[in-house]
Amino acid sequence: MLLLPQALTQSSASACLAQLSAQLRAQTQAEVVVDALALQQFDSVALAVLLALRRQALAAGKSWSVNGLPTRLADLARLYGLADLLGLLQPSPPASAP
Repeated sequence: MLLLPQALTQSSASACLAQLSAQLRAQTQAEVVVDALALQQFDSVALAVLLALRRQALAAGKSWSVNGLPTRLADLARLYGLADLLGLLQPSPPASAP
């Protein structure tokens, strides 16, 4: 399992991606799971890091998923049209009033 840090912003993205990429290459499991539960501070570059990890996992013939993505980041992914690539379910429509 790859663990995202508490903060993933423009200033930390390159180092974070390098570290997670090395962990991904060393992983022997057939599925790469990215755990985003700790992620609290982020900007849109977090999506670029996730997409790069996905691309690397698929290129290595591994399946890929992300767990615990913060709601705001998931909403941003949907806004950018990346929800399907990140394996995000579409939110349920609000219940209509009786």
